[in-house]
Formats: sequence, C-alpha cells, structure tokens
Amino acid sequence: MKGAARRVTLEVVGWLLVVAGVAALILPGPGLLMLFGGLAVLSQQYEWAERRLEPVKYRALKGAAESVETTLRIVLSTSGAVLLLAAGVLWCWKPDVPGWWPFAESWWLPGGIATGITQIVSALVALALLVYSYRRFHGKPDAVAALERDIDRADRADRSAG
Repeated sequence: MKGAARRVTLEVVGWLLVVAGVAALILPGPGLLMLFGGLAVLSQQYEWAERRLEPVKYRALKGAAESVETTLRIVLSTSGAVLLLAAGVLWCWKPDVPGWWPFAESWWLPGGIATGITQIVSALVALALLVYSYRRFHGKPDAVAALERDIDRADRADRSAG
C-alpha cells in the first residue's frame, strides 16, 4: 500500500509541475524550471520522462546563460521581476477601484489574493534564478562553452538513440 501511495504522489506532483511548467512558458513564471522539475519527478517512474530530462535541463541552463549575457538583458529581466512583484503586492493589497478605470468593477484586479501570491512567488523565483544565472554564467565564457558542449553532446546522443 505504501508503494502505491508513493507512486500516486509522484505522478500527481510530476504532472502538476509539467502542466504548470508548460503554462508558465507563456505566463509569468519559471516554465522550463518547472517542466524540468516535473520531468525529474516523473523520470523516477517512466523511461520516456528520463529520456527527455537532459534536453530540457540543458535548454533551461542555456536560457539562464543567455539571460545574463548583456547588461540590458539583466536590467530588463530584473525590471520585469520587480514589476511582477509590485503587481503581486497590489493584488494582495487590493485598493479600491480608481475613478479612471474604464471597465466594470469586477474586472479590477481579478483573482484576488491567490493571484497576488502567485505573482509574488513567481517574481521571487525569477529573481533567485537571475542571481543564480549571474553567478554561474555572467562573465564566464568557459562555463557557457562547457554548457554548449554538453548540449551538443546531448543532441548527438538524442539523434543516435532516435
């Protein structure tokens, strides 16, 4: 019984992370990171998930390296995360509808505190990932080159296995 409960728990957590990761690819949030986490959990149960784990990991790390290549990207990423954090605080605070708001009152900050908390958590994760990316890749061409070699090796392995 204990094994079945563990399996169900891993399946639920894995699939929730995969679905949330796919959604976060277009919505605010660390999509590739959640997708990688979901595949990591599912890879304990499924061979297909294990096969897809490495390519997603490398794409996520490549995105992390690219996000800190230039000062402009760092500033834009940081600004986006800070704006998301501010929006989350606004959603949690939920001030009265301003007089200039042209839509129905029900359209003012929809979703309530749950939306605000999600925005705040997403912003904090984005800032943490930005710090991680900066420390690991910014101004370190050897680290980026090693990652690119790993990606090439994983791509060759994928093509030969497929």
